[in-house]
Amino acid sequence: MRVELKHQPSYSLAVVTLAPNEQVKAESSAMVSFSDGVNIETKAEGGLLGGLKRAVSGESFFQNTFTAPPQGGEVTFAPSLPGDMRVIQMGGTGEFLLQSGAYIASELGVTTDTKWGGSKGFFGSGSLILIKVGGQGQLLIGCYGSMEERVLAPGQKYNVDTGHIVGFDASIQFQVRKVGGWKSTIFSGEGLICQLTGPGRVLMQTRSEEAFLSWLIPQIPSKSN
Repeated sequence: MRVELKHQPSYSLAVVTLAPNEQVKAESSAMVSFSDGVNIETKAEGGLLGGLKRAVSGESFFQNTFTAPPQGGEVTFAPSLPGDMRVIQMGGTGEFLLQSGAYIASELGVTTDTKWGGSKGFFGSGSLILIKVGGQGQLLIGCYGSMEERVLAPGQKYNVDTGHIVGFDASIQFQVRKVGGWKSTIFSGEGLICQLTGPGRVLMQTRSEEAFLSWLIPQIPSKSN
């Protein structure tokens, strides 16, 4: 599988070129286009239990698997919101934790599962579940806005607004806490932050879905207007 990312960072498109009979699996809403002869199979990844676990984490119950014909083929993918994408090479040893909605597509050797995110909630969506990615192969992820990376040394701490995290290495320890006192948490507009402790890399998005909705909803006329 060969992945070419185009139109970065605002309106990224992933052009995936498949070898003869090669397969790629993807989130059910991620496909933009595919070449003639590519076959699509829709199923719950990991069976009923796997589909339910994905649904709880905010992902689709079903995933699509695209199979190239004998002459090879092409499939293109894009995230739901305007933003960037990145390819992560999973090596079969380390795992990566993603926020809900960040998973786009992957090779069949890449596995996905769920992980409890803490009793206080985790990302801006309020989800308590993270997507745990393992296995081996190429992983395609997306974000809202551009993607920014930080690499933390062992013991190094870094604070990120929960709504701006895309994902991080499973080697990183994390704790969700208030931005300051309760007054700051309520009135600063910052809400909860995630304190991350290295070693490992952290991927952030420059825009927040929650912040966008907080701006958008008051702009929508009510029925009484």
